Amino acid sequence: MNRFFQRTVGLAVIVIVLLAAGLLWWGIAVTDPPVLWEPAHVTLAGVWRVLYSTELPHLGVLATALGIALFLVLFVIISERMVAWRYRRADAEVTKLALAPRVVMARTRGEFAGPVTVTVLIPAHNEEASLPLTLESLKAQSSPPTRVLVVADNCTDRTVAVARAHGADVFETVGNTHKKGGALNQALEDLLPTLGDNDTVMVMDADSQIGEDFLTEAVRRFTVDRALMAVGGLFEGEEGHGLLGQFQRNEYTRYQREIRRRDGRVFVLTGTASVFRSAALRAVAAARGSELPGTRGEVYDTFALTEDNELTIAIKSLGGLTISPTACSVVTELMPSWRMLWAQRLRWQRGALENLGAYGVTPQTLRYWAQQIGIGYGVLALFTYFALIILMIVSMDTWVWFPFWLVVGLLFAIERTITVWRGGWRARVVALLVFPELVYDCFLNLAFLRGVFEIAFGRSATWKHVDHGAAKAVAS
Repeated sequence: MNRFFQRTVGLAVIVIVLLAAGLLWWGIAVTDPPVLWEPAHVTLAGVWRVLYSTELPHLGVLATALGIALFLVLFVIISERMVAWRYRRADAEVTKLALAPRVVMARTRGEFAGPVTVTVLIPAHNEEASLPLTLESLKAQSSPPTRVLVVADNCTDRTVAVARAHGADVFETVGNTHKKGGALNQALEDLLPTLGDNDTVMVMDADSQIGEDFLTEAVRRFTVDRALMAVGGLFEGEEGHGLLGQFQRNEYTRYQREIRRRDGRVFVLTGTASVFRSAALRAVAAARGSELPGTRGEVYDTFALTEDNELTIAIKSLGGLTISPTACSVVTELMPSWRMLWAQRLRWQRGALENLGAYGVTPQTLRYWAQQIGIGYGVLALFTYFALIILMIVSMDTWVWFPFWLVVGLLFAIERTITVWRGGWRARVVALLVFPELVYDCFLNLAFLRGVFEIAFGRSATWKHVDHGAAKAVAS
């Protein structure tokens, strides 16, 4: 583990964001000195007097802001494409990467490892309530898996009995203290030596259901591309949970749309449901403790809070290709309360930052660093926006409208609505109102800030299991 980056990753994000904000503030100060407003006014129906300002923002400031944004977007896109392009070359540096496409294609040329098979691993800790639906979704697949193995981890309910009643095999962990990652490591230690290069392993949450063509599409992708190392799912939220559930569904719908526009080039292989080529998992296990963080021989780094994010970076660091096709859909459970949502997002954020600290700055992690810095800058911008609105309300006797920013706000509302259009009329109404989702974004941003400051000041993190069955029982 890169201890230097592990200790300073939070501070690095804070400093970079503040420097960027300071630079923009300085640019505004030197190009657009403050002036007193001289709003025009109009009387509506002879009763309502409306004040409005026709002043436009300084064009130089707008051009600078747009230029910086365009530069950052192009930087991320070009860096990603450069990494993928390098992996398809056979230069000396790339050939050191065990999962680089050129290396894989050369190693497997002229060999047939048999048809692609799928073994499903379902890590489960007290999941008797949600497990039946998950297993039924596997039985309904157009191409059923070769084997389904429920990894029962320290269960005190009927998880084992439910799994066997639905025809699944069961692997019970022994003395596991490392949560999901530790449970999967125990199961994979027995499973991987029995699998060939064309045998794949699907890791699937016990509270999720996959679309009926998920495995058909995954098998097809692995069959036509020997260099492909992982196929992830595109997840969407289940129905229910009121307005909080709709917020989460809108968030996931936008993420799906973004990945579709990227032709499946995914940021993170979701732990909800992803399929891995066995050769990729073996390569990761062999590289642990040397090229990758973790313990040699273990697929999952048990010190990582977000094992799916960490495994994605691990596979990409070894040169592996990943994809999340549209046909690989997954329905996952949502957080039923604000408290559970806070715990989930804080764990995600801490895990993402700790993974960056473990891997440092590499060509494979540039995208993730840019994402964290972009989120941090967005947090600062959103809270500044609300602070300025409050300041304007308390400092002025009369509200002043700004047509330019009203048009910008209208375009923003249209964009928010279009990006969730597939979610139905409820999703569109919530998006069109704008402010409810901004409040939800503020909540997520607070979790981001908490995660950044915790890791920056060395506070310990914990992994919390969400008992969905108990939550549903309380709700009903």
